[in-house]
Amino acid sequence: MPHITANGLELFYEDNGDPQAEPILLVMGLGAQMTLWPDEFVEALVNHGYRVIRYDNRDIGLSQKMEGARAPNLPLQVIRKRIGFPAKVPYTLKDMADDGAALLDALGIDKAHVVGASMGGMIAQLMAIDHADKLLSLTSIMSTTGNAKLPQAEKHAMEALTAPLTSMDEETVVEHGLNVARNIGSPGYRPDPEKARERVLKSVRRSVYPPGLPRQLAAIIDDGDRRERLAKVTTPTLVLHGEDDPLVKLEAGKDTAAHIPGAKLVTIPGWGHDLPVELIDRIADEIAQHAGAVGAKATQTA
Repeated sequence: MPHITANGLELFYEDNGDPQAEPILLVMGLGAQMTLWPDEFVEALVNHGYRVIRYDNRDIGLSQKMEGARAPNLPLQVIRKRIGFPAKVPYTLKDMADDGAALLDALGIDKAHVVGASMGGMIAQLMAIDHADKLLSLTSIMSTTGNAKLPQAEKHAMEALTAPLTSMDEETVVEHGLNVARNIGSPGYRPDPEKARERVLKSVRRSVYPPGLPRQLAAIIDDGDRRERLAKVTTPTLVLHGEDDPLVKLEAGKDTAAHIPGAKLVTIPGWGHDLPVELIDRIADEIAQHAGAVGAKATQTA
């Protein structure tokens, strides 16, 4: 699990499966390490016959941190965006999409199926907008177009996600992570408490970097509404969304599918803003079927 230089940054990545198989690039969300893609999910995609690559976005996990970058004033950035002024941010969501494309280049991969969750879905959308030649397919999971008129996150979910850490003591950080999971997770698929704690503890011991989250959130605010740009996407697209997502509401998934030509929308009852173990096979199957259909169509037209 090495580092690699991409887009001028050191990104930490993991490469699984047959190196000769079609690649799937997994892009994770806001303030989340690549390990939030469960090992079981990666394994399921590998078992479908794919090479699976996951990586830490810039400013999180074991990838390069943007040390010295000033933490943006988020309410001020929202106001600037609403009145038509550019947000002042350390980096943009487009920069993060460029990271993903550069990672593929660094690995010698010409084209890949790109799968993004939450903010990672936004990044994947921008890869389809700005790096269409590198995408075999796009899967946008629990994400949005950035349309400000969509229903907002439930208050408890957003407050849990953005609550500042009161201490860097391990137990405090673990409890913070568990609180986030409880507030954004799937109402229909509650995890075993002991296993949930084990997963959060493992993540905390891997890396904790609070300054990255507000900078990534500022990048989301800066990117704004993507609907007009998404209307020009030609990459075959699958949109997956939970019907009970408290953070990025179901309407956001519907809006995403509605604004990408030809996109297929799949919604799942009881699913929130996580990847519960009970849904891993279902989600992996949907992605594999989508990627496989794209491959079959390409073969027929070749």
